[in-house]
Amino acid sequence: MIFVMLGTQNNSFQRLLEEIDKLISKNIIKEEVIVQAGYTQYQPKCEKMKIIDFMPREELDTYEQNANFIITHGGVGSIITSLEKGKKVIAVPRLHQYGEHVNNHQTEIVEKFNQGGNIIGLQTVEELEEAIKKVQDFEPKPYVENNKKMLEIIENFIDNIKE
Repeated sequence: MIFVMLGTQNNSFQRLLEEIDKLISKNIIKEEVIVQAGYTQYQPKCEKMKIIDFMPREELDTYEQNANFIITHGGVGSIITSLEKGKKVIAVPRLHQYGEHVNNHQTEIVEKFNQGGNIIGLQTVEELEEAIKKVQDFEPKPYVENNKKMLEIIENFIDNIKE
């Protein structure tokens, strides 16, 4: 099972679900896909994708723990909780240009974790097919908490909002 986490922010990330649906129909994704969709409203075309808007933390933890790997947006919380559970993570940032977030700070977050070898970090949903093909052989480096760097990213994000 693949678990997709889109967080709980009041923004849609339909682009990612459309791409996953496409990869299911192309038989690139062969497993069941469970989606924690939050505010993303999407009707899957394939029966292998099950959408759950919101779920209790315990249910989320269970899906996360039982997943073969996680596909998530570029939210720090979603990435870190998956890494702490020892999961392989593919992360795709929400982008401002599509109205998915207030700015593009998730690109920085995904890039940092990708550079650290912790995740397979993408910049576009179109890269997902290649990431799916290589995730089974991906050996993530263990996540080591670096609060200083994360605080810098968050401070930059806050500073950009003020401007």
